[in-house]
Amino acid sequence: MHRSFPSDLLTWLHANLPASLSTLTCICLASFVLVAVKRRYLTSLRDIPGPWLASVSSLWQVYQLVKGHTEQEMIRLHRNHGHFVRISEKEVSVCHPDAIRALLQAHIAKGSWYSIFSLPDYHYVNQMSELDPQRHIHKSRNIAAGYALSNIIKSEPQVDALLARLEEQLDRLIASRQPVEFDRWFNYFAFDVVGEVTFSSPFDFLATGTDIRHAIANSRALALYIAIMGHYVWLHNLTLGNPLLSRLGLQPTSHIFDTCLAAIDHRQRQSQAKTPATATTSAAPARLDMMERWLTTRQQHPERMAESEIVGACVANVGAGADTTSATLQAFVYHLIRHPQYLAKLRQELDEAQARGELSPIVSYAEATKLPYLQACIRETYRYHPATGTGLPRVVPAGGITIADRHFSEGTVLSINPWVYHRNAGFFGPDCDEFNPERWLDADRAKQMDPFLIHWSAGYNQCPGRNLAHFEISKVAACLIRDYEITPVDADAPWQFETHFTAVPYGWPCWLRRRAVGLGGVTGFSIASPSSYASTRGVTTVTSYHDMVEKERGAYDGF
Repeated sequence: MHRSFPSDLLTWLHANLPASLSTLTCICLASFVLVAVKRRYLTSLRDIPGPWLASVSSLWQVYQLVKGHTEQEMIRLHRNHGHFVRISEKEVSVCHPDAIRALLQAHIAKGSWYSIFSLPDYHYVNQMSELDPQRHIHKSRNIAAGYALSNIIKSEPQVDALLARLEEQLDRLIASRQPVEFDRWFNYFAFDVVGEVTFSSPFDFLATGTDIRHAIANSRALALYIAIMGHYVWLHNLTLGNPLLSRLGLQPTSHIFDTCLAAIDHRQRQSQAKTPATATTSAAPARLDMMERWLTTRQQHPERMAESEIVGACVANVGAGADTTSATLQAFVYHLIRHPQYLAKLRQELDEAQARGELSPIVSYAEATKLPYLQACIRETYRYHPATGTGLPRVVPAGGITIADRHFSEGTVLSINPWVYHRNAGFFGPDCDEFNPERWLDADRAKQMDPFLIHWSAGYNQCPGRNLAHFEISKVAACLIRDYEITPVDADAPWQFETHFTAVPYGWPCWLRRRAVGLGGVTGFSIASPSSYASTRGVTTVTSYHDMVEKERGAYDGF
């Protein structure tokens, strides 16, 4: 009688499986060794030093991203190895004076990592995710009007109202004797501002004082996802970046994303309702915000700008424009309160300008730019804590590129990390690891350092939102330092921050107290002036908490 097939199979497996597994293991191990040897040694980059794992796999970069301090590891590696560090099979991190001109300022393609920023999927290529230099320049021209400083300043009354609202919320926390978590409040402010200037619709984080639907917390998790999936774009396009999910409405959403899409959809319907005849005769919109300017460009030149480009620009503006501003504002305050000698000089500059009547209750951008010590502190913050903590990759074009007498062949990826440049003694002096705003007060020295200050990148690929970010940072920095005494809850505990794409700080609560200069002791304007000031400029603000603050102030001396 014949044995059953299952029994025969089990007998065969019992007899042969151990040997088969052993053979399979040997084959896999041999394949790994062959691939590793090929990637590590059979390449023109074999002489470039760097971590062994990095030369054979992208997992080294992923590991650094998950750890959250890519920037520190890259500084260490460059100090050990010099101008060039190999960080993947085909990528080399570069730190050399000639590299900025050869890579960032040249019209060469960006690395494929950037394509991850096409949101919500790869059909919506924006200025940041566009890899081709010519198409990038074309897209830049289409959206340039929205980012022009002259147009951003036209939104200053609305930004003033949001800044007044921020101070009201800080005053509320003072009155209730609660510490201020700047990582929360600067994020609320930055997201509300970018919503306001993009489509005249703030996200109301400041108004509610909450992270609505955990949108900001979720965006930080998304930042890690984006940073990692930038190395595996093909996998992203099959999963969260799949266009099918967009069409079916199945992509993960948030309060920020939903508000963006709702505002875009509403404005597009308004725009489509206009005919060419009515477009020229109808009244102008109440506000010519960024989206309105982009829709106008598309209406006037439909062959030049696709509808998907507007959606991509709006979503990218919100996605990339808030975290970087918040991180820089946090770094500005954090490092100043830990360097009281510089804080005292900045306060003196602000108080003297206030006494001369040169500062408004909500400091204007024009006023802030005339304060040299303030601007020096901001520039030092850009240097000491650049918002971008990862490399900026570029692809070597046909013919190759030579840097420091080292030739790199076509297809090699060369990247520049802002932190590595900003902590280089050859560019910024032997005190490059120290926070020292006064390095920027010497005009000749500042001129020598300027080419190496690359917090916004450089050349045609500079961050398009840099004018808006500097506009916000200048105003908030001036108001906050003038109006408040700021003391860390635990002066001995350093802050924490993680670098995925943006170097995002957290965990450094502070006690705040209103300064006399902000209460009328020097200037004569009252504590309620920020709201009053915004109201006189035609802006609606939230209900003020200042009456409560005044009531509590007599019995409360601060922390």
